[in-house]
Amino acid sequence: MPKPMKIDFVSDVSCPWCIIGPRGLEEALVRTADVVAADITFQPFELNPQMGKDGQNIGEHIAEKYGSTPEQSAANRAIIRDRAAAIGFRMQMSEASRIYNTFDAHRLLHWAHGEGKQAALKHALFDAYFTDGQDPSDHAVLVAAAAKAGLDPARADQILASDTYAQDVRVAEQLWQSRGISAVPAVVINDRYLISGGQPPEAFENALREIAAAA
Repeated sequence: MPKPMKIDFVSDVSCPWCIIGPRGLEEALVRTADVVAADITFQPFELNPQMGKDGQNIGEHIAEKYGSTPEQSAANRAIIRDRAAAIGFRMQMSEASRIYNTFDAHRLLHWAHGEGKQAALKHALFDAYFTDGQDPSDHAVLVAAAAKAGLDPARADQILASDTYAQDVRVAEQLWQSRGISAVPAVVINDRYLISGGQPPEAFENALREIAAAA
C-alpha cells in the first residue's frame, strides 16, 4: 500500500530552479506511485521581497546580489535553459529579462491551495514569467494565470484588489525561514527530511523510496 507523505515545496515563482524541481518531483511521484501517496503544498518564499513595482533588469540584479559578471550570468542562464528543456519546459530568459516582486502571486497561490488548483496555478505562473516574459506582479497577468489554472478570474481580481491572504503569506514565509529555509527550491518531507535544489527525477525517486521504506 502506498504510504501517505506530506510534501512542502518551498519556492518562488521567479526562481528558475523552482521549475526544474517540481518537474523532477512530479516525475518521481509517478515512478513511486506504488509506495508513495503524496500531498503537496507549495509554500511561499520571496527571493526579492523588497523589489520595487517596475522590477529590475536580471543581469543588473544578479551582478548586485551575487557579484556575477555578464558572461557568468549568460552562462548560468544557458545551463538553466538546457536543464529546463530536458524536462520539457521552454525558458526564454535573456539579458533583457527582468526580476519582479512576487508577493501577490503568493497570495493567489495561497487561495488556489484551498481550491485544489495550486499546482495548476504554479505552472501557469511559471509559463507566464519564464516562457512568455510577463510580469508576475501585474494583476492582469495574475488573473489570466488564475483563469488558465481553472480558477475564477473574478474572484482572483477581488483578492488582488484587497489585502486578502497577505497575512497568511507573511506568516508562512516567516515560519519556513524560522525552520532554516534560506534558499529555494527546498522540499520538506513529513516535516523531517529536506531535499534542496532543482534535483532530477532520479534523485527525488531515490529519496522518496528511502523515506517510504523508513516510515
